Amino acid sequence: MQVLRHHIYEYQKGLRHLILHTSTTDLENEITDLLEKKNVNYHIQKASDKKINVFFGDRRCISVLKKIGNKSLSDYTPEEDFILGTMLGYDRIQQCDRYLKRKSKSQSQSAGVYFTCDHRHVSASCQQEIQI
Repeated sequence: MQVLRHHIYEYQKGLRHLILHTSTTDLENEITDLLEKKNVNYHIQKASDKKINVFFGDRRCISVLKKIGNKSLSDYTPEEDFILGTMLGYDRIQQCDRYLKRKSKSQSQSAGVYFTCDHRHVSASCQQEIQI
């Protein structure tokens, strides 16, 4: 709870617009009571049977999270992951690197992968014929 209070302090001082705080499920009521008392917008997602992810901060950031949906962080698309990391204030260049890595991985795992060259799409099955 001490770390949570510090995160709330950082938000209230304008240092961060969105915070992700992971906690145990047994503290959920205490956390929500504190955030409501401080009049802080929040969104809670189940991380596991015993853990929760508490997002809190600016109402617009919370609205974006709600639009993405209530799913595990590991199920975020590369684009959703990039948006979240940027909103949390993570280093933008590192977020770009993370996005490119995740996007490359997801494309290589999908069956109908397309490569773009000069705005033309070429199916993955034809990739061996392409000299890049």
